[in-house]
Amino acid sequence: MTEPRGAIALPKIMFGGDYNPEQWPREVWAEDLKLMVGAGVSLVTAGIFSWAAVEPRQGEYDFGWFDEVMDNLAATGIGVSLATMTASPPPWLSHRYPEILPQRADGTRLWPGARQHYCPSSPVYREHAGRLVEQLATRYGNHPALSIWHIGNEYGCHTRQCFCDVSGVDFRRWLRERYGDLDALNAAWSTTFWSQRYGDWDEIYPPRTAPTLGNPAQRLDFARFSDDAILRCYLTERDIIRRHTPDIPVTTNFIGLVHQPIDSYRWAAEQDVVSLDSYPDPYDPRAHVEAAFGYDLVRSARAGQPWLLMEQAPSAVNWRERNAPKPPGTMRLWSWQAVAQGADAVLFFQWRQAAGGAEKFHSAMVPHGGVDTRTHREVQALGRELAGVAEVAGTRVRADVALLHDWDSWRALDAPAHPAVLDLMEAHRAHYAPLFDAHVTCDIVPPDADLSGYRLVVVPNLYLLRAADARRLTEYVAGGGHLVVSFFTGIVDECERAYLGGYPAPLREVLGLRVDEFWPLPVDGTVELDLAGRRHTGTVWSEWIELEGAEVVAGFTGDLAGRPAVTRHAYGRGVAWYLGTRPDPAAMRELLDRVCGDAGVAPALPDLPEGVQAVTRHGADHSYLFLLNHGARPVRVALPAPAVNLLAERSDEVGPGAAGSGAVDSGAVDSVTLEPRGVAVLRGPVN
Repeated sequence: MTEPRGAIALPKIMFGGDYNPEQWPREVWAEDLKLMVGAGVSLVTAGIFSWAAVEPRQGEYDFGWFDEVMDNLAATGIGVSLATMTASPPPWLSHRYPEILPQRADGTRLWPGARQHYCPSSPVYREHAGRLVEQLATRYGNHPALSIWHIGNEYGCHTRQCFCDVSGVDFRRWLRERYGDLDALNAAWSTTFWSQRYGDWDEIYPPRTAPTLGNPAQRLDFARFSDDAILRCYLTERDIIRRHTPDIPVTTNFIGLVHQPIDSYRWAAEQDVVSLDSYPDPYDPRAHVEAAFGYDLVRSARAGQPWLLMEQAPSAVNWRERNAPKPPGTMRLWSWQAVAQGADAVLFFQWRQAAGGAEKFHSAMVPHGGVDTRTHREVQALGRELAGVAEVAGTRVRADVALLHDWDSWRALDAPAHPAVLDLMEAHRAHYAPLFDAHVTCDIVPPDADLSGYRLVVVPNLYLLRAADARRLTEYVAGGGHLVVSFFTGIVDECERAYLGGYPAPLREVLGLRVDEFWPLPVDGTVELDLAGRRHTGTVWSEWIELEGAEVVAGFTGDLAGRPAVTRHAYGRGVAWYLGTRPDPAAMRELLDRVCGDAGVAPALPDLPEGVQAVTRHGADHSYLFLLNHGARPVRVALPAPAVNLLAERSDEVGPGAAGSGAVDSGAVDSVTLEPRGVAVLRGPVN
């Protein structure tokens, strides 16, 4: 791994989307350029799926048409996020070299006809991809349109793991490097269980479909290996790019809000700026909360540096069971939400809606209906708005609260044969949502992060907890920090071996308790809780807790009557809380409000109406308070001090969901009125 480079500096909030001119005749290209200028487009991603068009036969390159595209964009002043074109190998590659095709755990071969049809461990695929990238870097490294390199595309989206023989050879190489010898591997994998001891490296295969439960340590190592194999594909291309253009930043787009196959923290260190594709579901009334979690994570992945929203849908997607369009104002609101939470670019998939192919019903900036459509009018209006707030670019979000997330623990938790099936993303939402609703800004960080700057650290679940990370959490509390830990945390080490001596062994001292027995609840089952004399319910889980210094905050009733459910333990100069169940949302909010109060964590703005999100970005000269109304009613928000509403003068241009203001011009205001889906960006003094 290389050391992460410094943050890139963008001149403004960049605006645009995926541009695929190879799908259209040349007469459409000229229209595209005029429309892009009219919409305020400043950055497009080009070439993502262009491999077959620039190398139609092995070793025969045709860049003439792409030269024209790059020249046209440069002439209009539009920058290019230039893709390395390797996300979908051309038909000739898999036809000539079928060994590059990936294989599922059950032996099914995945064939061409879609995309990402390659084994990440395939040296043949990497060799041909590297040759193409060498051509691109040599040809376009000094092109005036080139702004950023886009390596690959949505790594691990479709081929998350490959179980073929090529991957088997690579897996054994990886294991040798990790363990050195078979004795160390056998110890790490606990192979004395079920007669699995290995006497030769060649006896080890990927964890293919087996008669029953597989080895959990082998399964976890294969997930780690698979992540590394995909990362090596990225690094192969990235290193070629950096050799030719060391001053041009590189990125690749993470998919989903959190994607298990790809450890975003590890990958972020290998990029100059983090990018994310985000597709919240318009049918989900709380979609913006889940999106917020993902935005906080990618921002945190590079220590708070601004990030790029590389893809979102202007309206509907095409891949859900029911694909809802975004109602008027929603696209604008969710775009501004990304900016509020640290994005310095708002891009879409894609510029022009495809006439054919698998994504022809995915919305685009220019829909099938053309420019005289609601979607395109909203796109144009957003482009004008973003162009007017260039000063926000480069500013940063600060947080007093950290929520811990770990990829190894997530992968291990998803293995079978646990006391219950637990969903880490559900656990994250249960802890994150009350903080979001309380207008508390969070970072989402790994357990080995520096926690010293946070007033509160929240651990929804770290089933797999390394001893060093447990010591770090203990020292954090001893030094004055406030810690919240929920159930089934600190159960196994990094080799999936259970800690002995009572759960959660590495955190017993700081939590002041011992868990003797897990009592998971039935599906949809509940348990009653007594919280300060008020009746609440718990879901998912309960357990038999023995106190070792902690005090009871809430107790179980029923079968566990009189047993602790929620505890608080003063330790050193700090406090550690433990939740032995999943309290209902009202109880979670009450508990976390109390914890935040004790920790000195304040909301971004007090007394906000329900449904309003408040986030502040901080710069050298000003701070910028973003107010976003995710609710269905108009609301008035009083400001703590007069501030300038940067969107006030443009509110009449954006239609439904526009932000009203307490003034008719861009002068300082002491309050703002937000219509449903309304947005305000308020410039104030540095704080």
